[in-house]
Amino acid sequence: MFHPIDRFLFPVCVFLLLLLVGPLAQAAEAKEEPKGQLGSATSPRNVILIIGDGMDDHQITIARNYLVGAQGRLSLDDLPVRSAVQVLTVSDEDPGKSVYVADSANSATSMSTGGITSRGRIATTASTDQDLETIVELAEAAGMRTGLIATSSITDATPAAFVSHISMRFCEDPSSMSTLEFAGMEMEGCKADMMANGGPGSISEQISVSDLEVVMGGGAQHFAPMTETGEMTVLEQAEKNGFHVVTSREELKNIPEGRRVMGLFGESTLPVRLRGEDDREAETPKPSLLNRIHWFFGTVELPEPMECELNPEFGDTPSLKEMTDVALDLLSDGNEKGFFLMVESASIDKQSHERKACGSVGEVQQLDQALDSALAFAKTHPDTLILVTADHGHAAQLIPDESLFARTGIAVYTPGHMVRLKGADGSNIAVNYATNDFFAEEHTGVQVPLLANGVGRGRVPGMLTQPQLFGLMTDYLGLSDTGDSSSSVR
Repeated sequence: MFHPIDRFLFPVCVFLLLLLVGPLAQAAEAKEEPKGQLGSATSPRNVILIIGDGMDDHQITIARNYLVGAQGRLSLDDLPVRSAVQVLTVSDEDPGKSVYVADSANSATSMSTGGITSRGRIATTASTDQDLETIVELAEAAGMRTGLIATSSITDATPAAFVSHISMRFCEDPSSMSTLEFAGMEMEGCKADMMANGGPGSISEQISVSDLEVVMGGGAQHFAPMTETGEMTVLEQAEKNGFHVVTSREELKNIPEGRRVMGLFGESTLPVRLRGEDDREAETPKPSLLNRIHWFFGTVELPEPMECELNPEFGDTPSLKEMTDVALDLLSDGNEKGFFLMVESASIDKQSHERKACGSVGEVQQLDQALDSALAFAKTHPDTLILVTADHGHAAQLIPDESLFARTGIAVYTPGHMVRLKGADGSNIAVNYATNDFFAEEHTGVQVPLLANGVGRGRVPGMLTQPQLFGLMTDYLGLSDTGDSSSSVR
């Protein structure tokens, strides 16, 4: 039983304890997650958006298993904020009708503008073809610096959606504006977007006259043609606009101080770091004749396991991490207003189209190392929000190396293409590609991951749509009064 004095002292002690614990908890939280003041001259706000093109959870898991083993950890795995993003796409003929599998053009447009559009469109509305204002344009209007980096051509869909406006993603330079060729087929170009018709011109022309501080990747071939006016090449137009052009790793290391930079390190998409042994890709299993007669009988020969090897074509190509390091230095040097930087590892997607698992693994590795650079930067620039996501899912699927039904004696195997990699743990990683029997695999309609550093705590919800990601970023940078994800038509 309580002594009368105990009955008095107990609630007093509890009250005093709560008074003590409350401030301590708040102090600990503040120490764990410093929050910068918006508009502070000493601590400007920055956003680094890292996009793995086609990087769904399968791609991350396959790369982890190969690079560090199933119980190992990538830098991606240690980001403290984890969410999921629903990808939204509509029909161009009927924007009220959903399309459940996106391409990089419409999904990047959602992230860059907050709009929902149709496949192939770059920062333009479905059907009505109106320009949508991008986060890059908003940031530049607010006096912030901006940059885009990609292992693809810088005119490719994802980087293009942050800096240009055009009805078709393949209109990358002036030569493709009237008619263009894709996969051996001739298609109508983007005549309405030609400058002669009052449009902004091709993607490369729009990049060449942009206010970007940094733009790096491949795509030199799209800056070689003459501009639509015929006065100079697109590259000469970029130089006239103030871009210092670099084309090699050595030049990247020696950029003159205070210059805006355009890095063109390849004619098209940059070479990937890894490839399959002797450039092997996925192969089809080979069933025995008896198995061909009836699935219940016979045997099947699966592709031989292999390791990934360095791609000799990668050579002296600057890595995604090296480009990111340079971009962060250029964007932050003497900057009191903050910046927006988009970094894309593009060939997770492109290598999946070609059924090349090693190429995709190497691109996830490049993304993970670029993330290391972003995290190191954020340690000394605490008001930097780092977001890692994907534009859409892709074909690569992790399946059993030995079928769960193998003990029945029945030869069970994928009807698609298969790669068997020797994982870091010593076990085989079986990767399946089976979206079609065409020469190229297709995207999938799965939701994609969204990961963030500690600055994302309390800002990143457990689930959001891709257009809402635009609202999240513009909100953090103070670029929108409402903070919603609605798009702005220019």
